[in-house]
Amino acid sequence: MGKNTQCVHSGTAPDRVTRGLNTPVYTSSSFEYLDAPENVYPRYYNTPNQHAVVKKLSTLENTESGLLFSSGMAAISTVIFSLAGQGDHVIMQRDIYGGTHHFVTAEFERFGIEFTFVSNQVKDFERAIKSNTQLIYIETPSNPLLVITDIEAISNLAKLKNLVTAIDNTFASPMNQNPHDLGIDIIVHSGTKYLGGHSDMCCGAVLSTNKLIDRIKAAAANFGGSMNATTCHLLERSLKTLGIRVEKQNQNALVLAKYLDDHQWVEKVYYPGLATHPGFDIATKQMRGFGGMLSFELDDARIHPDQFVRRLNLITPALSLGGVETIICAPAVTSHVKISAEERKALGIADGLFRLSVGIEDVDDLIADIDSALV
Repeated sequence: MGKNTQCVHSGTAPDRVTRGLNTPVYTSSSFEYLDAPENVYPRYYNTPNQHAVVKKLSTLENTESGLLFSSGMAAISTVIFSLAGQGDHVIMQRDIYGGTHHFVTAEFERFGIEFTFVSNQVKDFERAIKSNTQLIYIETPSNPLLVITDIEAISNLAKLKNLVTAIDNTFASPMNQNPHDLGIDIIVHSGTKYLGGHSDMCCGAVLSTNKLIDRIKAAAANFGGSMNATTCHLLERSLKTLGIRVEKQNQNALVLAKYLDDHQWVEKVYYPGLATHPGFDIATKQMRGFGGMLSFELDDARIHPDQFVRRLNLITPALSLGGVETIICAPAVTSHVKISAEERKALGIADGLFRLSVGIEDVDDLIADIDSALV
């Protein structure tokens, strides 16, 4: 099936009693166990609603299985703690979501896990490998500077060294990029973003092989970050329109990136769909679409960043991303606020940097709103 067909039909478990088209919402937290093939319980990641969504996501990401979590960070932390423990070493891409960066720096040391942050260059990952390295973790496109990492090259290196690889695929979504096809072992999503797509839920997902999912699931049951039936229902509903939402967001983002790139008051635009982006060639190779996320820096000699964002009327200053509405944020005070000013500077995250999550509105209206703010 094509991706849009998979979005609509994969995983759906129709109601055989009423012949309804949608998977029923099984609200029970208690299930009978006599003569049952397994003990069913939400924290064991095996309820009917969890299975339905996992089947759909696994189909979209071309993996064997998966798990759903109550947040993206629950998914990320569970994956890492499942694969690395005291005395182990993890290699992390430096350009990653601020929450992940903070999780590493705040928690790894007290759990006895070593870590090394590196650039997105394969040679730097190779140099960082130690005898106790267990995991390589990447994010591409990255948050918030849309850094593009060569997925296949990282995968080949890891396989050569017998290491597990994990990727945060949130910005791309399964519609634009399927890392498992390029050799990555584990795919993580903050489902709060594009998978949910309507700014009304908080969830996460992990997709991988049966073998690795079984390993992660064992720890996940202890950590307790599972997802309830109602949120599963909302996520399954949202996934049915993922393809058409992302396609429109791709289109709008490319138009806006070109518009901003030509604007005299904009210093720099970060979007992998621009031929001037340093990762354009790699993105073209590994992505079907360039995504709905972009970042840009204003010329603060012409307009103060705070003044600009307060003049916007249609585009809303707000946290998170990936919804049908266009929102904007300054990473220095939102997604990367827990990172020190020195670290942000080293990562290239200026105080005047804005991250734009492009929605599905008419793009001319979005351009008009930015125009009215840049006067």
